Amino acid sequence: MSQQINLFNPEFLKKNKYFSTTTILQSLGLIVLGAALFYGYGAYQVNRLSSLSEETAKLYAAEQLKFSSFSNSFSPEKNNQVLRDQLAQLEAEELSQKEIIDTLQGGAIGNTGGYSEYMRAFARQVVSGLWLSGFDIEGDGAQMSLNGGVTNPQLVPSYIQRLNKEKVMKGKTFASLQMQQPKAIPNKAPVTNYVEFSMQSVEAHGGAK
Repeated sequence: MSQQINLFNPEFLKKNKYFSTTTILQSLGLIVLGAALFYGYGAYQVNRLSSLSEETAKLYAAEQLKFSSFSNSFSPEKNNQVLRDQLAQLEAEELSQKEIIDTLQGGAIGNTGGYSEYMRAFARQVVSGLWLSGFDIEGDGAQMSLNGGVTNPQLVPSYIQRLNKEKVMKGKTFASLQMQQPKAIPNKAPVTNYVEFSMQSVEAHGGAK
């Protein structure tokens, strides 16, 4: 008599392993979290680069403005205009003094000999930045007034001291000094680079004449 023995055991079969629902949900959560972190970091970098770009643009514009201002302040045309203005002023001063001397030497105002000595004194005592625009001398010079302009008011006392060294000015002194801004000319910008002055003289031993 024969007997069959079944040696097959289902437990020894290879079983397929499947992920549980919990594991799948956890994996999906990690993927979503990772994507969110990556997106957030990317957005942060974009914002940071945008801010840096804006700051760079502002700095560039500021530097361009500085460069433009610097170029304008040292432009050849502007410097040439300044030189032309200074030359015109010097020519006007020279012409004014020449006209005064020519008038005195031509005998148009009486005692030309005595008055010429005054003008020679004025011509010798030239101070850069100060010029005479008019004068008035009466009689022997006891009464005298000088009018002019000066770029620096502090030059006037120095000019008076230099005039006092002249022989023709001995015994005379200036009793009053007035300074004022040049009168405004309609439709023109006000002049501010010099002031006008007026001096009145008296004899040193007397009162005001």
